[in-house]
Amino acid sequence: MVDKDDAKDLIDRARRWLAEDPDPDTRAELAALLDAEDLDALRDRFAGLLRFGTAGLRGELGAGPSRMNRAVVIRAAAGLAAFLREHGKGDGLVVVGYDARHKSADFARDTAAVLTGAGLRAAVLPRPLPTPVLAFAIGHLGAVAGVEVTASHNPPRDNGYKVYLGFGYPEPGEGAGSQIVAPADAEIAAGIEAVDALAEVPRAEDGWTVLGDEVLEAYVERAVSVLAPGSPRTARVVHTALHGVGTETVTAAFARAGFPAPVPVAEQAAPDPDFPTVAFPNPEEPGAMDLAFATARAHEGADLIVANDPDADRCAVAVPDASADAGWRMLTGDEVGALLATHLLRRGERGVFAESIVSSTLLGTLARAAGVPHAETLTGFKWISRVPGLRYGYEEALGYCVDPEGVRDKDGITAALLVTEFASVLKEEGRTLSDALDDLAREHGLHATAQLSARVADLSLIPAAMDRLRQSPPVRLAGLTVTSADDLSLPKDGLPPTDGLRYTLGTPSPEGAGSSPEGAGSSPEGVRGRVVVRPSGTEPKLKCYLEIVLPAGLPVPEARERATALLAELKRDVGAAAGV
Repeated sequence: MVDKDDAKDLIDRARRWLAEDPDPDTRAELAALLDAEDLDALRDRFAGLLRFGTAGLRGELGAGPSRMNRAVVIRAAAGLAAFLREHGKGDGLVVVGYDARHKSADFARDTAAVLTGAGLRAAVLPRPLPTPVLAFAIGHLGAVAGVEVTASHNPPRDNGYKVYLGFGYPEPGEGAGSQIVAPADAEIAAGIEAVDALAEVPRAEDGWTVLGDEVLEAYVERAVSVLAPGSPRTARVVHTALHGVGTETVTAAFARAGFPAPVPVAEQAAPDPDFPTVAFPNPEEPGAMDLAFATARAHEGADLIVANDPDADRCAVAVPDASADAGWRMLTGDEVGALLATHLLRRGERGVFAESIVSSTLLGTLARAAGVPHAETLTGFKWISRVPGLRYGYEEALGYCVDPEGVRDKDGITAALLVTEFASVLKEEGRTLSDALDDLAREHGLHATAQLSARVADLSLIPAAMDRLRQSPPVRLAGLTVTSADDLSLPKDGLPPTDGLRYTLGTPSPEGAGSSPEGAGSSPEGVRGRVVVRPSGTEPKLKCYLEIVLPAGLPVPEARERATALLAELKRDVGAAAGV
């Protein structure tokens, strides 16, 4: 219940916001709520300014300060401009990209207008294009920053705003071309909060550059360079863009590389901000790949399916599997990550192979076997991309960086090229990606991963679950002893503090030393496990990342069956321990 004084204050704030809202759509929405005196809806929209963090902005489209809209984006651009001026980059170039979601083009145009009005030079990509094209353009054009308007694989009602820096920050030379990390987010947020009224923000009518196709052509040329000269290019791909912006760039890159033209999933090839054929435009979601499976079944001879999320910075892969209901099996992000690493190591690539702490321990095993350095980071490519000497990085959420010198972020297009090259190499040998995964299991043990993701309506349930686990940590999970429990909010293994918990599973050795080189305890049978629990950074979810490792040498079908059963048990036990 809102008392009279609070109601008056709420209505006054809404009217002030309405008076300066530059968008007729959100003005009409807010005016209707005021006319109806819908105090609950107004309170929801005026609960506070949409928070700007290291992931930038992401939220539901709509009127008011807690939604994604033009007024919020103008403030965000002003905050970025103030940050760049404070760091001596006030006359630098900022590249602005955008996807095909509702309002993305408007948000990109507003950003260019604010940056130009602040004295910076702005260059906008020519049309909706993949996020990796924007990330590439920052270094290619020598920009001091980049902005991508996208909500990636979020539902159609959402949009977002990602910021990259073209210079090292907070340390000189550190992470140039990467997404921002602290304290840049707080500094930009302070600049946003310093904007009192939109009328204070200078906005140019023109004066920015709209780039031509040359930037896309340069990206495609760079993308194809990830392939080995003279490598086989015979694998046949079915491709879906999931109604996003990937089709044009993927088609151009595959043509330049000399692969057979990908067979498009016709219903999902063109950009559509409503994503009409899927419940969620995320290849990991149930049902999202059904049309791709149907297209592959209708085109005999397809070797793999490649799916990009709507802004094409992620890449999902499916392979033929006669035992699967659809005739195809989705590979996990960890499986694709291991395949890409294996392919690069077979090619003799050196440098650091890095992953996030929630990804499979298999990458570390592969790196040690090949004699190359391995690194773990916090979740997110803003961390992976900053690893010194990085050659390859991945995280389980379908993100892969296979060309860090070209794109300091995950890139679903170069990943698609590289996995198709590996499939082509294997095809020449009479083998498949599935065969390569079986080889890894036989040589290094079967590493099986899964995720327990609990979406909540009440956000307070997430910290409550984390508190429950901290106060009463589990001692056994899936029949395995918890040999170590790490609270990642405390410094650990050189990682910055983060809200997360990590459990190592197995049976402690007689001496009680509890961890193997792979970061998991060992049982008498050699079964190991690991669990990482953390709140999602972009959605109202508690995420639990689960891994079971069975020893090398077991028959692969038996190992897979056993791992599946253990993961199911692990899901139940972790869910019960967290109370979700």
